[in-house]
Amino acid sequence: MERPAWAPRSIDISVPSVSRIYDYYLGGSHNFEVDREAARKAMTHLPGLPKTMQANRAFMRRAVRHAVGTGIDQFLDIGSGIPTFGNVHEVAQAAHPGARVVYVDHDPVAVAHSNAVLAGNEDADVVAADLRKPREILSSPQVERLIDLNRPVALLLVAILHFVEDADDPYGAVAQLRDALAPGSLLVLTHASYEGIPLPAERAEGAVDVYKDIRNPLIMRSRDEIARFFEGYDMVEPGLVPMPYWRPESAPEDEDPYAFAGFAGVGIAA
Repeated sequence: MERPAWAPRSIDISVPSVSRIYDYYLGGSHNFEVDREAARKAMTHLPGLPKTMQANRAFMRRAVRHAVGTGIDQFLDIGSGIPTFGNVHEVAQAAHPGARVVYVDHDPVAVAHSNAVLAGNEDADVVAADLRKPREILSSPQVERLIDLNRPVALLLVAILHFVEDADDPYGAVAQLRDALAPGSLLVLTHASYEGIPLPAERAEGAVDVYKDIRNPLIMRSRDEIARFFEGYDMVEPGLVPMPYWRPESAPEDEDPYAFAGFAGVGIAA
């Protein structure tokens, strides 16, 4: 397999990547056949996965505009993935020129692309780090340069926590991040769940098994389990809801059924 110029030498391009699979679902071009093969296999069980990912991105953009509307001008996006149209910095800086954004991802391809996209943007940067190690994120030079933790921050954990197993203590990681943020900060979160998928859970499990096979287990938590990530936050209306129902800009009933396959919410730190 020929290595394209955009692929860092350090990555194994014969192994599927969650970030590149997500890029494929969104119609991006920074993925390999091995990623597309895994995505197509998952879609044999859940054919509407691209619609789910599009709903996820649409929620993220609405939540960023909401954050700017409340006066927040700094964003920490952990598990940001490969840059695609309508990324956090584009939405935030269009609504508030000078808004500061730090992306965080542990995928070398996502980091390399973020660096390329952000070249010349003094108000945005990327950190190669892992959600499971919050202190490394918070003490990174990029965060220290761009994010003032004494002022409210929008913390984005969008489509990332369902890739963190309970054994890695995702609740503890989210709590560490919460405790570092100023009052008035926002937690913007989405998470996959069997609840809302327009197919029996047994059918959806086939897609979950694909992620297990590529050594990136997909943890499908219940609504109550997802709500636990908001401990220490007051929920912003309408609460933790299927993605199309969070402050929609078009009629939710017009959405594809797969758009409801996951929960979204925003909380404000007391």
